[in-house]
Amino acid sequence: MSPLRFLWSYIKRHKWHYILGIATLFIVDFANLYIPQVTGGIIDGLTLNTLDMRGVMREVGIILGLGLTLAVGRFLWRYFLFGSARSIEKEIRDDMFAHLETMDVEYYNSHKTGDLMTRFTSDLNSIRMSIGPAIISIFDATVMAVMVIVKMMLYVDVRLTLMTLIPMAVILVGEIFYGKIMHRRYRERQEAVSDLTDFVQESFSGIRVIKAFVRERRQLREFLKSNQNAMDKNLNIVRLQAIIIPLLDVIIGTSGLITLIYGGWLALVGDITLGRFSAFHMYANMLVWPMIACGDAINMFSQGFASARRVQEVFAEKPDIEDRNTVPVDALKGNISFNHLTFIHKGMSEPTLRDINLEIPAGTTLAIIGRTGNGKSTLVNLLLHLYNTKPGMILFDGRDINSIPLHTLRENIAYVPQDNFLFSDTLAANIAFGAHGEDMEKIVAASQLACIHDNIAAFPEGYKTVVGERGVTLSGGQKQRSSIARALIKDAPILILDDSLSAVDTEEHILKNLRENRAGKTTIIIAHRVSTIQNADVIMVLEDGSAKEVGSHRELMELGGIYKEMFEKQQLEAEIGEQKAAIARDFASTDEKEAVK
Repeated sequence: MSPLRFLWSYIKRHKWHYILGIATLFIVDFANLYIPQVTGGIIDGLTLNTLDMRGVMREVGIILGLGLTLAVGRFLWRYFLFGSARSIEKEIRDDMFAHLETMDVEYYNSHKTGDLMTRFTSDLNSIRMSIGPAIISIFDATVMAVMVIVKMMLYVDVRLTLMTLIPMAVILVGEIFYGKIMHRRYRERQEAVSDLTDFVQESFSGIRVIKAFVRERRQLREFLKSNQNAMDKNLNIVRLQAIIIPLLDVIIGTSGLITLIYGGWLALVGDITLGRFSAFHMYANMLVWPMIACGDAINMFSQGFASARRVQEVFAEKPDIEDRNTVPVDALKGNISFNHLTFIHKGMSEPTLRDINLEIPAGTTLAIIGRTGNGKSTLVNLLLHLYNTKPGMILFDGRDINSIPLHTLRENIAYVPQDNFLFSDTLAANIAFGAHGEDMEKIVAASQLACIHDNIAAFPEGYKTVVGERGVTLSGGQKQRSSIARALIKDAPILILDDSLSAVDTEEHILKNLRENRAGKTTIIIAHRVSTIQNADVIMVLEDGSAKEVGSHRELMELGGIYKEMFEKQQLEAEIGEQKAAIARDFASTDEKEAVK
């Protein structure tokens, strides 16, 4: 689809506003056309003594009436055209946000946030300019110019009009080439601005890492490069405008000079009257705006179409994950089956998960443990249908995951991600995010189960405390427990904790609450510590993407394999840590005694 057809699909929704706006604009231009003629008539009337004071006042009244028409008309066309352009900008932004929400995680892995933000802001602003002010400019550049030229020929003199139009024709041809060059340069500028926006966004998000590794100067150097590139692309546009605009002034001045010299000569020899010469000079000045407007319109259209292509690129992307041949399901019970589950990430040659087979009855607590990079989080993403699997590999209550509507599937799963993302909002709003409305009783109950209620109650504003971006004002443990509360408030039949207890100092208490309050519901816990999952009904040990060992804690210990090795190693590390802590306490106690002596 061309950018013009893309924009037309939105413009036609507001066609009546555009029709009324253009009609009003035509009336304004038509009224504007008669002001020079009336003014010239007054001059001729006074010069030839054909007008008395009453006649002058009548002509002045006509000018005032035309002025009032212009004032009202300009308000109306601004209301119709500018208002419609703003509405279309909002509609495109709404549609683009809704479309991006349908995209799967792979899309965001390959598209930078800063680039997407530029398309939401700068590009949409350029589109608005191309479907609002640019339309007004192009209308004036054509209709107004034609009406003025016709009036100049009929009311004044054909020869003088043709002489005046020669420089204007040069402007028109030059602006066509100007638009083509501007289109390319503007697209390059938008890409440079996108890169700069993305760099700034990423730097601010990672400011703690930058400071921790003392890389402020390095980031500054990289920023200066990106900023310089954006400036260079902007200067490419400015340089072209710096050449074209003065040249435009020269040509317009030449046209005005021709008007004065040739028109003045015609007035002296009596071919035209002084009043008509004055009117012609006013008409010639009225032609200046259409010529400038033509250049502005070409510039705005070039920018708008370049931006429309960038926005179209977003809409052209189609999600890999969407409802296809799904069967309506009211709710899930929590039975999960893995049948020879194998999964390969895009761009990878080796499977992340290999031939996993497991039956998880409803009400089971499944623990998944393994070293980093063995596919634990990938398995969670597959359960949430964030990636596609082949038919029959994952079943919920005997139904293929691909046949379950995405909304139903995810509505029945409560999920606590590794990064414990929190929105820049109140704690109450964050915890209630997965529920329908902010029911404080449910929020407090979920917070108590997640052992975060006491911390929140201690804050000066309690549950109305606004957390910083990504929850940065909270500690790691507080973020984890807030995320757990957000999942628990859903009371879903399936709960997934993706390494969500690593920073929690109340781990045992939370696990105890889960066992008591989630009886009969499926819980999946991913962890690195054996102590976190040893009470689970079933433990699956992932190694190189395969389920190497499956069983209860006792069964796996008796097996004497990977799990037992991990358990004993972690036990040894814990004992060494306790010994170091005891030694540190002894040294501290000795120092205190020496200080007392």
